[in-house]
Formats: sequence, structure tokens, C-alpha cells
Amino acid sequence: MFCYQCEQTVGGKGCTRVGVCGKDNETALLQDLLVHAAQGISMVMHRAGKLGVRDREIDRFILEALFTTVTNVNFDPVRIEALLGKAGTLLDRAKSHYQTAAQKAGQSAESLGGAADWQAPANRDEMMRQAEELSIAKKIEALGPDVSGLQELIVYGLKGTAAYADHAMILGLEDDDVYAFFHEALNFLTEPQATDVDALVAMALKVGEVNLKVMELLDKANTGTYGHPEPTVVRITPKKGKAILVSGHDLKDLEELLKQTEGKGINVYTHGEMLPCNAYPGLKKYSHLAGNYGGAWQDQQKEFDVFPGAILMTTNCIQKPRDSYKDRIFTSGLVAWPGVKHISNRDFSPVIEAALAQPGFTEDAEEKTITIGFGHNAVMGVADKVIEAVKAGQIRHFFLVGGCDGARPGRSYYTEFAQQVPDDCVILTLACGKYRFNKLPFGDIGGIPRLLDVGQCNDAYSAIQIAVALANAFECDVNDLPLTLVLSWYEQKAVCILLTLLHLGIKNMRLGPSLPAFIGPNVLNVLVEQFNIAPISTPQEDLKVMLAS
Repeated sequence: MFCYQCEQTVGGKGCTRVGVCGKDNETALLQDLLVHAAQGISMVMHRAGKLGVRDREIDRFILEALFTTVTNVNFDPVRIEALLGKAGTLLDRAKSHYQTAAQKAGQSAESLGGAADWQAPANRDEMMRQAEELSIAKKIEALGPDVSGLQELIVYGLKGTAAYADHAMILGLEDDDVYAFFHEALNFLTEPQATDVDALVAMALKVGEVNLKVMELLDKANTGTYGHPEPTVVRITPKKGKAILVSGHDLKDLEELLKQTEGKGINVYTHGEMLPCNAYPGLKKYSHLAGNYGGAWQDQQKEFDVFPGAILMTTNCIQKPRDSYKDRIFTSGLVAWPGVKHISNRDFSPVIEAALAQPGFTEDAEEKTITIGFGHNAVMGVADKVIEAVKAGQIRHFFLVGGCDGARPGRSYYTEFAQQVPDDCVILTLACGKYRFNKLPFGDIGGIPRLLDVGQCNDAYSAIQIAVALANAFECDVNDLPLTLVLSWYEQKAVCILLTLLHLGIKNMRLGPSLPAFIGPNVLNVLVEQFNIAPISTPQEDLKVMLAS
């Protein structure tokens, strides 16, 4: 195997024997093969689409295939093997679509070759042989680190965007142009121009452009279904009673679980990126949504170990379950771990039964709370107060400090940075990186909280809308605002958000705790020259530079 798609890859270069995430060689290779199969399907559907052909099942499969390969989603080779079998069937169907459409248009269908000629192997051994020939290591050897790294940057951006598009699709919002772009981008990676650095950078920025559209789509799906998040005080200590813990990102799964547990005497807690769910009116109306338990994904093994109930993983973020809780953790959606029971139809009866069989919390813990729910709708509701505070000199600077959390020791930077932000500055935060400091007391400025929790990672859309609204109010460019982005990244959803920010021309960002292994020094120089993106250094040094600008 060779995998360098996440921030914690071995030595900052690549995992070659087993992934830091727990992914083994077999799973890694099968995931690479699944991406290859998706490229083959998209090569055909890109051309069929130009002839007016659409196939919603194929479109959705591309999302699922890419999302499946995001870090910490699917570790089960059996399920990936099944997806490869389906890919073979859908590739044949795509070819039939294309042939028929070309004939109707009086054209000859192109002979495509490459990934479009892929055929699903009959057995696992053949899958592994194919995957070995398509490894990223061989691509690097053939194309060099800059070209191969930029190609992977596009793939990883597409994976993140696919995750957001999948969430929106689950809630009923889809877009034909978005699906067409997935086919276009995957097809692009098979074309001769995909060896040209300028063309690759342009496509990467286009991924960012489309990801902005997808995040807007997901925002509409979430708020259209559950209402706009509103400032909400959330309990972060447990209450007496039976308990279920829900982690991941999927709002629909949480809603269905809340419906099915209503009246059963079970408290439901959010974990990790599910914390923002407590601020949606359509979810917090359930009285047994009891608050949030624990912190970010990388602490789950010790937190799940002592949690006295059942656990549901709804999307990515799963780690290898300990034996102490393997019989009471469940997966849903695209998440999978070998030996862990999977809920495929949103019938959460097994989760409920497991929760009732566990002791639950025997007493109320001392109540502690935090405040969340500062999405763009909530912040825009008090925009006049914010603008007045800036003009009066009460608010000197805004910092967006957020992104993915992880286990690397250097992530303590973000805690120290937030603590050292001056009292006349406001911190916006989102995604699980906020757990590094979201339980610390920051106070307020004239009634405006100094820490504004914007939401999940996809709520970067909210943060962008807030920044654009402020820029409009002050009649300036976003880059001229007293605003600095200090980002932490871990996996591919952070990659697509970074591409969106670059597409928007946002400059002077700080990124850490380390730079992506797939971005070589030559490509990094381009990003530095065009966007002044820089790695984090120390909180003191970075703050000095940021506040002086």
C-alpha cells in the first residue's frame, strides 16, 4: 500500500505497511481500485452526459464510491469488494447509455481505453493484483511528485465534496450540474492535460468552486429540514439514565434514532461533529436529546470505553473499536468496520436493545454547559451590533480557528493560540478542531460572545457567508477585513474546503499542524506566491504578524 491522503501519514510522507488510521494493505488497495473504477464510469458518463444522458443511480454511486474511501469511513474489504462488483455492472450500463445516445446523435462512440476498459475481477486475488498495478506509488514514480500530487489533490478534494453532496442527497437535494462535474473532473484526470501543472491547478480550484456550491446545497438541505441553528446552551455532562451516543456527521440518522427512542427512557447524546445538531430546532425539540458527551474523534477509544450505553457511528471518524465496546457499537451509512454490526435501513432496534441492556449513567453529573449555534443566520441577526463594535474599536480582529482535530502533539498550538487571542478579538470556530478550546471561558464583548461556534466542517459555508456579509458592510474585499484564518486539517473534507477558500481568493491563511504530504515544494511555492498560505509557527509569532497586518 501507499497512502498519504491524511495529515497523520507516517513520517509526513506516506503509510506503506498499515495506515495510521488502522487501514490495512488489502483495504487500502481495494479503495484505490474503487477510485479507478469510478474514473472509468465517469469517463463514459462525461461523454454520455454531453449527449443528454443522465442516470441518477450512477451519479449517486460515484458519490458513494468516493465517500467510501475518505479517511476513517470504510475499513471492511468485504463491503468494498461488493462496491467494486456494483461498479462493474454500472460501467457496463454507462457504456450502453453512451452507445445508444451516440447512435441517436449520428455519432460514433469514442474508443476510450484506460479505466473505461476496466472489468470487475471475479475474485479478491485478482482485485488485489489489479490494485497493485494502479498504486499511487507507481503513479509518483511515473509522473513525479508534483504532477501526481496535484492529481491526488483533485481526487481528495472530490472525495470531500462527495461526502457533502451525499449528505445533501440523503436530505433530498441534488444537482445535475454537480453530478456532471464529478464526471468531468474524474475524466479530466485520465486526459493528457492532467500532466500539465497549470491545468491541474485550474481544475483543483474548480473543485473548490463546485464544493462551495455543494456546501450551499447542504446548508439548504440541513436548514430546510431542521431549521436554522440558533444560539443554544448545551449540556456537556451526562444525566442519569440509559444512553446512546451518536458520532459522525449525519443529521438524518440522528433524527430517525430520536424518533425511534422517543418514550423509551433513553437519553441520546451527540459526540464529535454531531455537537452542532443540538442547535437545530427540528432536532433539539426532542427532550431526550440530552446534550454532548466527549470530544473529538481521536479520543473515542477511551471515551467509548467508559460510556455505559450503545454507540452509533453515522459517517467517517470511526477508529478500531476496542473489545470492551465492540458488541455495543454500530455503524450506518457508508461506515464499516469488520465484525461491527451495520444498520443498513435506519431500523435502529439493535442499537436501542443494546442501550437498554447496558447500565446507563447511574446518577446526574454536575451540570456543565457550552453555547453553540452561531451559523450565518444567527450571526447575521446581530450583524448591526458586530459592525458597531468594530467601528467603535471594541472588536479589533476576527480569527477563524477551526478544522479537523487529530492526535498529533502539535495540535496543542490551537489551544494555545485561542488562549492568547487578545480580549478585544472574536474567535469563529467550526468542525471538531474546536474541541481544543471550546470548553474554555472566553467571555463576551458588549454582549457578543468572543467564541462563536459556527457548526460542522461543512458549515465553513456559514463562515464564508459571515465574512462576505462583513466585507459588504464595510465596502471592502474579504482580504481587507480584520480577519485571519487559522486552519487545522486532517482528511479530505478539509482539503475541499481549502480548495474553496483558494477559489474565493482568500489569502494569508495559516495551515497546520503540518502541510499535506501530497503537496510537494514546487506546488507549495505556487500556493505561497498566489495566496500567501503559510504553515503555522508559534502562537506568539503568528499572532504578532496577524495583528500587525
